[in-house]
Amino acid sequence: MKLPAEAIAVVHRSDGSGTTFLFTNYLSKVSKEWDEKVGSNSAVEWPVGVGGKGNEGVANFTKQTPNSIGYVEYAYALQNQLAYTLMANRDGLVVKPESKAFQSAASNADWAKAEGFYLILTDQPGKDSWPITGASFILMHKTQENPARGAAALKFFLWSFANGGKMADELDYVPMPANVVKMVTNMWTQEIKGADGKPLELK
Repeated sequence: MKLPAEAIAVVHRSDGSGTTFLFTNYLSKVSKEWDEKVGSNSAVEWPVGVGGKGNEGVANFTKQTPNSIGYVEYAYALQNQLAYTLMANRDGLVVKPESKAFQSAASNADWAKAEGFYLILTDQPGKDSWPITGASFILMHKTQENPARGAAALKFFLWSFANGGKMADELDYVPMPANVVKMVTNMWTQEIKGADGKPLELK
């Protein structure tokens, strides 16, 4: 590929974000130098570059700046028609960012050994896995002082798991794999209970 002999303009987030956390977490896993000099957090001291606020700020700066490179959520790359790169994953295979690659990272992660299902999905194994994948988390008290309210919340999330996949795809987000959903919902029935110690009524 013939590339221009110009300096690369780096664009990063100016605000703290989960996107920055995932990106720097991945870089820290694959580069000892990055880990020691910059590290991983929702906001870091970037050694170079200009900052944009939010994914939309980074997308706009990257789109408008010649010879630039930045990082945004998958949805923003698609919706802003940005060029994107392929990446070599942990298994050494080159993959592109797409739904099946994100689901592969989630499916191959060791959720069973992750307390409270807290697991960072960067650099996961699997020949199809995209190396910079992240999940959104639901936080709930294990003991529900108001069992009816807790049950209503879990019913909503059950509905989302069962019916929200198509909507997620339409928004360029990715539904959790069925095997992960099963582990999560099984945990609810065992660990989330009312103040009386009884499981919540979800039917």
